[in-house]
Amino acid sequence: QVQLVESGGGSVQTGGSLRLSCTTNGYSGFNTYCLGWFRQTPGKERQKIAHISVPGGSTSYADSVKGRFTITQDNGKSTLFLQMNNLKPEDTAMYFCAAETRTTRYCYTNDYNVWGQGTQVTVLS
Repeated sequence: QVQLVESGGGSVQTGGSLRLSCTTNGYSGFNTYCLGWFRQTPGKERQKIAHISVPGGSTSYADSVKGRFTITQDNGKSTLFLQMNNLKPEDTAMYFCAAETRTTRYCYTNDYNVWGQGTQVTVLS
């Protein structure tokens, strides 16, 4: 079973950058179809902002982060990253990484089945 642990959150000024990491313990490319980054603010549903397909590496982004955020995997495939540039106050949220190990049809949805605990990102205005 894949276990996910996020790190790299914190506080940053508007226009700044952060890089989130997600260590994927127990990861196997044979049982994971996609990896994603999600975010959630209080009282709102968790939303997917980026995902990367496994294997192949094709990526998809929400319009709100397109051109500012980049999702990547390291060459060993054990760590997932989210590079966040030109951060805005509306990017403030709890950020989660997630894996989908059941079927590819969930990759373009918010319904992934393995989740990390999250890391807080706060963008100061």
